[in-house]
Amino acid sequence: MKAGIIGLPSVGKTTIFNVLTQGKAAAGPAAGRRLEPNVGIVKVPDVRLDFLASKFNPEKTTYATVEFVDVQGLVRGKGQDMALAPLRSVDVLVHVVRAFQDESVAHSEGAVDPERDRRNLDYELMLSDIGSIEKRMERLEKDLKKLKNAAGEKELAYLQRAKAWLESEKPLREMEVSSDEKKLIKGFAFLSEKPMLYIVNVGEEEIDRLKHPEAHGTLSPNTEQTVVCGKLEAEMAELPDEELRTYLADYGLPESGAERLIRTTYRLLGLIAFFTVGEEECRAWTITRGTNAQHAAGVIHTDLADHFIRAEVCGYDDFVKHGSMHALKEKGLLRLEGKEYPVKDGDIMTIRHSG
Repeated sequence: MKAGIIGLPSVGKTTIFNVLTQGKAAAGPAAGRRLEPNVGIVKVPDVRLDFLASKFNPEKTTYATVEFVDVQGLVRGKGQDMALAPLRSVDVLVHVVRAFQDESVAHSEGAVDPERDRRNLDYELMLSDIGSIEKRMERLEKDLKKLKNAAGEKELAYLQRAKAWLESEKPLREMEVSSDEKKLIKGFAFLSEKPMLYIVNVGEEEIDRLKHPEAHGTLSPNTEQTVVCGKLEAEMAELPDEELRTYLADYGLPESGAERLIRTTYRLLGLIAFFTVGEEECRAWTITRGTNAQHAAGVIHTDLADHFIRAEVCGYDDFVKHGSMHALKEKGLLRLEGKEYPVKDGDIMTIRHSG
């Protein structure tokens, strides 16, 4: 999975990137007007995988990962094409919105106003999409004058509808799209179509909001929101695991903002994890909820999907309760499932194949 971090200048965006990736990227004015994005790979924490590794003692434990791309601060009303280009390949956008007050850090819009900033940055994404649509429509209309074809006409109809939607000041992620249209536009990489996670970056004086990070009003379709305190997160990122848990307990927090951000991203994208286990490796694999066993096997290796016979499956909770695969087999809890079995979050799977 790949996530793009966006935001106006001086909102704490790169601070949060550093917290997530344990990086040292220059933040604030020190970053200047950098052209290249910061890129980092983050291990997805999963206590279930930790437990499985403690039982199987594998040579290697492999966590799921998220790649974060942190582009330069976006300035409203200025050409953004170069800054936005790296975001076209991401699966989700993470918009860091400033809610903290700090007189020593000037806001690019003058005053702190999270709703205004959220709206304005969405406008920038929509303007970029309108530009892309207009260029595509111009080429398509020329082609259709020379040679009429049904696929081209369907594409043009979609583009006209999408342009009208954007001009009504609504992002494409809120527009209903048919399954046929989804196939049609797969390669367009429109920015305002991507799912959006809003990260509200609060100051230490609002730390109580971290205890109820999901408390917010009604969200638009394909969006999520959570709350972090970038300053607090930066302090926690320096602590070893044991001290971190104590630090979180002192503040009455069940998890760090970094853990919550990744968990909320999984929920937004409808992602779950399944596991493969053994003495060589215990590993977490990320799939979309509803993926069947054969397609899940293909995530491990395409050959496993091509030569799929059955999946040997047990639930994580059953494994914890009974302690071993042998015990699960004796109790009939180690099942054989076919190609169409919908894999569940936490399933432990062994793929049987003919090849």
